[in-house]
Amino acid sequence: MSYILITLLAFILIYLFKKAYKNTHDVVINKIKIDPDHSERFVPTLKILQLSDLHLENISISPEQLYEKLRKERIDLIALTGDFLDRKRTIPKLIPYLEVLNKLNAKYGIYAILGNHDYLLRKNISTLIDTLEKYNCKVLKNTNEMITVHGKLLNIIGIDDFSTKRSDLSASYKGIKPGINLVLTHDPNIVLHMKDYYFDYLLSGHFHGGQICYPKAYHLVKMGKLARMNIIKGLHYQDGKPFYINEGLGQTSVNIRVGSRPEITIHELPLKANIKEKTNVI
Repeated sequence: MSYILITLLAFILIYLFKKAYKNTHDVVINKIKIDPDHSERFVPTLKILQLSDLHLENISISPEQLYEKLRKERIDLIALTGDFLDRKRTIPKLIPYLEVLNKLNAKYGIYAILGNHDYLLRKNISTLIDTLEKYNCKVLKNTNEMITVHGKLLNIIGIDDFSTKRSDLSASYKGIKPGINLVLTHDPNIVLHMKDYYFDYLLSGHFHGGQICYPKAYHLVKMGKLARMNIIKGLHYQDGKPFYINEGLGQTSVNIRVGSRPEITIHELPLKANIKEKTNVI
């Protein structure tokens, strides 16, 4: 009897694991419109493709599949919000994905910041940065880039990883001019410390939407105040300012998902300051 019970439990566990692994192939594309009902009818918008948490040791979408999902999209700017990989030997695996992103021909370029897992590379972090920059990714580490989009000044502000205590808000904002502030960072907990640092929109990742939720992502409590508030994915506001937490494209530790899906996000940002607290997910 005990043998039958053990066998039955084994089959159930195998079934659940296969189902959880299958979920990692079920990539969702979320399209987010910030303030779609703005009163100024002809305000230009910026379409931002955000990819986060590729975790290339555990990713189920191939570069070719990624390109097929995105090739018909009009993309103005690409934002990569950290956690590309953990190990030096994985860096060559990043190259085909970067080639795909270059094929998308984002008019205003590709910008990247680093996450806590990237820093596990230690002295080899420079190899990752060199690879990103070789394939036209501007890596922002507590610095910013100012570009002009449709006659509007856009400050792209890259804040280094908060969870590993590498964030420097003062340095990240240094020298910016009045315009639209787009912040890229990995750990969204930084928003709780940005009352004096204005942003029109902030993009982040880090939580994977829980990755394994049963039914809640209780294991994330150690990952900061936002996780303890169950703010682990999607669009939220802090002090009236909108920020987005991407669920990530890859997985960490084990290549399964329960109660979450790999995510590609396309954000449509109106190019005006002081965005209202309105949103529409399509």
